[in-house]
Amino acid sequence: MKTFSKVTSVLLASSLVLAACGGKEEKPATSPAPSGGAASGSPSAAAKEKLTLDWMVIADATSQLPSADKDFVKKAIESKFNVEMKLTYLPMGTDYQTKLNTLIASGQIPDVFYSQGVDANKYITDGAARDMTGIVTPAKMPNYFKYWVTEANLKTYQVQGKFMRAPVPYETDLYRTFYIRQDWLDKLGLKMPTNYDELIEVMKAFTFKDPDGNGKNDTYGFTAAGGGANVSMDFPEFLKNGFIGDTYVKDDKFIDVRTDIGMTNVLNDIKKTIDLGVVDPDWFLNKAGQQYDKAAQGKAGIVVGQGKEIAFDNNAAGLQVKSKQAGQTNANWQPFHPWEKTGTWVETIPGNPFLLSSKSSDAKIQRSIEILDWLASEEGFLMTRYGQEGTHYKKDGKKIEVNKDAYKKDITDNGNFLEIYGWFTPRKPEVFGLNIIDPNITDRDKKIVEKIRSYKINPSVGTALTVKEGMDIGALRKQMSVFHTQILFKEKDASKWGEYRQEVMNKYGGKAIFENYAALTSAAQGKTITFKSEN
Repeated sequence: MKTFSKVTSVLLASSLVLAACGGKEEKPATSPAPSGGAASGSPSAAAKEKLTLDWMVIADATSQLPSADKDFVKKAIESKFNVEMKLTYLPMGTDYQTKLNTLIASGQIPDVFYSQGVDANKYITDGAARDMTGIVTPAKMPNYFKYWVTEANLKTYQVQGKFMRAPVPYETDLYRTFYIRQDWLDKLGLKMPTNYDELIEVMKAFTFKDPDGNGKNDTYGFTAAGGGANVSMDFPEFLKNGFIGDTYVKDDKFIDVRTDIGMTNVLNDIKKTIDLGVVDPDWFLNKAGQQYDKAAQGKAGIVVGQGKEIAFDNNAAGLQVKSKQAGQTNANWQPFHPWEKTGTWVETIPGNPFLLSSKSSDAKIQRSIEILDWLASEEGFLMTRYGQEGTHYKKDGKKIEVNKDAYKKDITDNGNFLEIYGWFTPRKPEVFGLNIIDPNITDRDKKIVEKIRSYKINPSVGTALTVKEGMDIGALRKQMSVFHTQILFKEKDASKWGEYRQEVMNKYGGKAIFENYAALTSAAQGKTITFKSEN
């Protein structure tokens, strides 16, 4: 299949969108760091030595920093903390990982950098990350611990018995759902699918019955993103076969879905769906976010989305707005889920981490920690999510009233740049007790949220899943994905999965890793949880 063979060349040709980074290493500051963190009374900026900080963070592909004179967040941070702030930003995916790996290999490790959990383990092993003991503490990051992360979260989050990573504040409410072009359903006289068979029938209709009415055979039922390496868990065949979430407990057994023997049926079912011709043929090569671009361009009518605002009327980075911009004037993306009553996913646990550079001076690390804690504060949250008080919103106690026109002019129309600074906190104003009155939020948006919140969410394992020293979950996942894609693209069926699985369990350490996960889960749940590696 051409898709499989094109992966390497396509990834090599990918362009990077990033800000300049670099800067001379600064000497440690001579003044002691404040014990209360930046948001609780740090010394004035003038009393601190000016430092140049380099961070690498994630951002939506459509977000871009404006010119310096229009970047009020950058101005605020630089003035408040007496720093020159340099951000490198990319969407999470292959390009991000390649850029970060290149910087680390060259010794230019960002002072603060975001990572996927699996990759973080390697950065720690390779010595790129700094020990956070005495750095990430309630005394030095009071807002981070008060509003977002508990010390218990932190304790169970560590890998290799080392305190070298900390979770980025994460959304505890789950907004994972299928989205569908309601206008296409209406055009074809179809009802919202409520089970797997109906879902497949709608995919067929979206592919072969010209739902956009342009007289061309140019639409597909479904799209996803494989990043050139993975079988996306957005495929409904996982849920069809009873796999809800990535890991969970069933009958006191620890289940790692993607290495389970049940993947035989999942892969066979995905092959059947692909063979129907109803899936975007570029799904495997799509990088993270490109599936939404395809959907917004009218190339596919069903996609899985995560995040409360992905289909909001005025979310510049969302499906609805992008569809209108792409000429899909009738687009009406609506949430649905055939498994809404039996379970759509599992509860969230701490996700991806931030790490600190092992090459950075103590002064740079301390200043970075102050800024991170400010981002986690109410003041930082409001600025990086709603703009400047008095210009983009009015504040009356805990009531925040957004100025829609000013927000659009200064933020949305300037690269929607707050999304870049908002990497550290989810849009969850309720943690501060804030009541947001936002004219950008429509009645349609509110109904979307109400619908998704009605879904059944199943229990999680109850703890962060971390590996011990010597365990290489990254190598395991990489080889697992090789076997998955080999079955999908090169083999007639998934009959060899059991054989491949045993290689993953034995040669790549899966048995030991998942037995360790089961032990962590046992401790969290207060009962014995086991893992079965045999087929």
